[in-house]
Amino acid sequence: MEGLNRAVCHVDVLIVGGGPVGLITAIQLAKFGHSGSIAVIEKHLKSSQDQYGRAITLYPRSSEILDQLGLADELAQECFACRSTVSYDKDGNEVQGRGWYFMENMKDTQWDFALVLRQKYQEEIFRRRLNELGVKLEAAVELIQVNVDDAVQQGDYKITAVTKNRMTGEDQTIMCKYLVGADGGRSFVRRTLDIPFNGSTTEDKWVRIDGIIETNMPKSRVYGSIESPAHGNVLWAALDHAATRIGFAFTAERQKQYPDFNEAAAIAEATASVKPFTLKFHQVHWFTVYSVGQRVARNFFTKDCVFLAGDACHTHSSGAAQGMNTGIHDACNLGWKLSMVLDGLASPSLLNTYESERLPNIQKLINYDKDISRLMTMQLPSGWKGDPNADPNEILGIVMEEASTFTSGLSIAFDLNDLNVMGSFESSFNPMPVSPGQRGPDVHLQKPGTNEATRLHKETPNNARFYIVVFSGEPKHTSPSLRNFSECLEGSKILSDARLPISWLTIPAKSGPSAFELLGIMPFGKLFYDEEQTAHLRYGIGIERGGVMVLRPDGWVGTSTALNEDAVVELEAYFKSVLLIDS
Repeated sequence: MEGLNRAVCHVDVLIVGGGPVGLITAIQLAKFGHSGSIAVIEKHLKSSQDQYGRAITLYPRSSEILDQLGLADELAQECFACRSTVSYDKDGNEVQGRGWYFMENMKDTQWDFALVLRQKYQEEIFRRRLNELGVKLEAAVELIQVNVDDAVQQGDYKITAVTKNRMTGEDQTIMCKYLVGADGGRSFVRRTLDIPFNGSTTEDKWVRIDGIIETNMPKSRVYGSIESPAHGNVLWAALDHAATRIGFAFTAERQKQYPDFNEAAAIAEATASVKPFTLKFHQVHWFTVYSVGQRVARNFFTKDCVFLAGDACHTHSSGAAQGMNTGIHDACNLGWKLSMVLDGLASPSLLNTYESERLPNIQKLINYDKDISRLMTMQLPSGWKGDPNADPNEILGIVMEEASTFTSGLSIAFDLNDLNVMGSFESSFNPMPVSPGQRGPDVHLQKPGTNEATRLHKETPNNARFYIVVFSGEPKHTSPSLRNFSECLEGSKILSDARLPISWLTIPAKSGPSAFELLGIMPFGKLFYDEEQTAHLRYGIGIERGGVMVLRPDGWVGTSTALNEDAVVELEAYFKSVLLIDS
């Protein structure tokens, strides 16, 4: 924001951290109409920090939510799309069903693969998009002081932040309504506000090294593992631009061999870790050695105005490749909520659901990661009650398979709250495939007239709007219900208020030459056909009764109602609890 050039400037939101989490948060706010009222600062000049390493993998749900923000296509253009995996035992024999095998079975999504693109390239794409939206990333600008005035009411300028330009030495005072700390595991925002960062760091160390390699491994352009007696469960990941990442445990015994762990040492250990296969580096892009730990901030939202996101509020090993994914989920849970509050469309109390929805899922990940990180270093999980002589590699495969839908993000769900409300809808299927608080599945549809194929996620982009999706079933059965619903809707001042962030879709379980002739009424919003009835089936909606689903802006199901005249009353009650609506 140009105001950063003044001695004191005022912004609605100050975002601290120019990595993927900060950039995606900023992109959302800019996309939702706040480009002139946000500032994004980054401590490091990107030219000095653009290393190849760090995060590499986006799982399906992360790709889906980025797709609904219009960000995934460009990532897909440049990525290595990984759909194949392999596991080798210590002798180089292929072992079935272990390691990353679950990645071959990520179904129920268009993005049924691991999108592998190093953080360097992802950030380049995100920075370009942010710039296109009229927001400049300010670097190298460091946050050096934060004060929150508790006497100022929420929504006003409660925060006084002081930054320093590390190039010129000049200080800047920024007054803001909200501050987002996306400034990494050593977060200044978290530390200066004295937010406890609970957890522990183990003595275990891991090495990661990226580069252009040559090997005799039979299957090398995959996500794989090698069960090394000396280096644990070794990660082998094919990367973008024909590169490869190798990661392994670095035991205390092996650390003693290297007073100085330099590039030559990293190459030597990587070469030893993949035995019996050969390995030759033609070029090293990046390497690191780091300690493994799991920590969670006590609060993700504090003082009614400060948020933590990504590594600033949770850190864990890279064992399950969740770091960037969890940060993206944080950003996309927060972005639309913050935008609606800034626009006066929702009460500030909506912001409390950021922590209540994200924290339980992070804790679940931390518990899972503790087991994963131990197993990858050839140790059985803490408190293990099974066979004490069990093979950690075998247990690892079981644990990763059991957690597969959580790892892919497709089963990440939220508890019931004001946003996630059980409605009157009763599924024709038991158990109900999709409930409030769960991801809204991406289903295939057809456009009217041309019968072109499309997808529900494509037709419900994240524009900080809710979608009311009327699954109208088979019209010959549901026509009376549709008419009653339509008549009641005409009398609803709330649901017909164009000022509210609500859009409509109608999905009949049949196609026809005319939407009106097919339904007997005009459709609600845009209409798309579900001629093969797969969309109704996936959402658990019987074609003889139909149903209504509300999708949140981020793509999770908000509520579901029966298709009848009472649905209008239910929907009004739902939106009254979520949005600021004039009675």
